[in-house]
Amino acid sequence: MTGFGLITSAPGYHAPSGRGNRVRPAFWAVAAGLLLAVAFGAPLGQSLAVTAATAVFIIGGLPHGAYDIALLRKAIAPGRQTLLLVVGGYVAVALTMVALWLTAPLFALILFLLIAAVHFGEDWQMLEEPLLRIAAGAAVIAVPAVSHPADVSALFVAMSDARSALLVQIIGAAAPVILMVTAVGLAEAWRGGDRAWAGAMALSLIVLFVAPPVIGFALFFAFLHAPLHLDRARTVLSDMSRSRWLATGALLSGAAILGWLALRQLAPVRIDESLASQAFQLLAAVAVPHLVLSHWLERRQDKASG
Repeated sequence: MTGFGLITSAPGYHAPSGRGNRVRPAFWAVAAGLLLAVAFGAPLGQSLAVTAATAVFIIGGLPHGAYDIALLRKAIAPGRQTLLLVVGGYVAVALTMVALWLTAPLFALILFLLIAAVHFGEDWQMLEEPLLRIAAGAAVIAVPAVSHPADVSALFVAMSDARSALLVQIIGAAAPVILMVTAVGLAEAWRGGDRAWAGAMALSLIVLFVAPPVIGFALFFAFLHAPLHLDRARTVLSDMSRSRWLATGALLSGAAILGWLALRQLAPVRIDESLASQAFQLLAAVAVPHLVLSHWLERRQDKASG
């Protein structure tokens, strides 16, 4: 997934004041539609709706991770050997995550949740305190765990095993603190001028509370999180033609999906067949290498500037 670290490191890019106000109109429209659907009792928990939401967050969200290597080349212009080593390491980390899903899914799930909290917290760069950012990222997980514990437990069990239901209880116990800290972050972002972002995140958390978890996550991931990163990536990669931009997103996202479907056939144990569980496992497989790459790049640049 394309994170803030890779993008802000690129030459010539500076995050503008009020960067949190870059919320697309589609987000507000979809959020309002979902709240109305919940208010009028629409059957959002049925399998067809959940399947459609899963397709939305995969198709709309996965492409925002397709530009990591292009951003790497833009940021530090590595030599051929360095680039090959980094890309090889990126793929190796992704394959390691896939192997964990196939052999130790409970550990993979815990790692995924931790990585997700950190990654979603990267959206809050207007907050200087790391604790506020991580709490805000964790709130995306904590809210549905509190409001829909049975659904989240079923999803976690499908992704790993029955022991993962305990994770929902742990997250639920931590949720009050997470949400209180997130409220502080929302208030600080609002006071700092990032009012559209603060409002959109508050609305996302409301939808995550009232709507089925997969549907709430699809709103956040495909209409708020991914567009933010795509806009930043497009700013840095402005010299990339539109056709190449679209082809990169489509081809690499498609390759990730096909690769996951092929590798899961090698599983030594049965893998749950539900689309939602597989979609989240795929997200984890691509999220971990992104964060490793992002942090490696930041350390490399710190050494170069030191």
